[in-house]
Amino acid sequence: MTTPTAHQATRNPRKGLKELLFGTKRGAAVPPGQRVYIVGDIHGCTALLDRLLQMIIADASTGPEQRLLIYVGDYVDRGPDSRAVIETVLNPPPGFATRCLRGNHEQALLDFLNDPLTYRIWKNYGAQETLLSYGVRPPLFDDAQAITAARDEFAAKLPASHRRFFEELALSTEIGDYFIAHAGVRPGVALGAQSAEDLLWIREDFLFSGSDFGKVVVHGHTPTDGVVRRKNRIGIDTGAYATGRLTALVLEGETVKLLQT
Repeated sequence: MTTPTAHQATRNPRKGLKELLFGTKRGAAVPPGQRVYIVGDIHGCTALLDRLLQMIIADASTGPEQRLLIYVGDYVDRGPDSRAVIETVLNPPPGFATRCLRGNHEQALLDFLNDPLTYRIWKNYGAQETLLSYGVRPPLFDDAQAITAARDEFAAKLPASHRRFFEELALSTEIGDYFIAHAGVRPGVALGAQSAEDLLWIREDFLFSGSDFGKVVVHGHTPTDGVVRRKNRIGIDTGAYATGRLTALVLEGETVKLLQT
């Protein structure tokens, strides 16, 4: 029996779900008795998240009882339903444990709450859509008073549970032979010593590196037409808000596959 490659795809005729199957790096595995689902950048696309979660629930019904959902961050911005996405993530399907990571877009939101004038940066990558999802009209002009007023209104309308969620997001997590972070890691730096800046923002130095990071790094942050598989990393940001493809990496033992809307 041949090992499936990243270019092989099957459809589940019962559910109409696409599964992309991967060969695995020799020896890379998660602990036995667990199935792990790692979800890529959602960016306010609650309809895609709902669809993917239904796929995950169906897939998990035939697997082990220990089921873990990991989100790589960037829940907000760009798409229309950031608030609804957070509500969904805060209420996982029954029987699933969750780990939620911070993306650079959540960091931008927190920066705005602490210093409203950072809106001048945040507005370039989706702040307006997030504010609107919480019932806040974005500032029409680059006016410090108007920007501060929008921040104050956003802070008042942001549910306490959502603010706590944003503030408590982890920067990275590990499971078995996998290290998960939003953007990636700095080559040559131990996984336990990575900076917040790199975990949230790094691109070229990480993406073009052939280094052995010690574990396979699973990340989002850099959107690509399809999942990117390298010997040292797996990139799962498939640009959901632009492509309609939201991806979950599925790990069990040494098996690796994808669920994708």
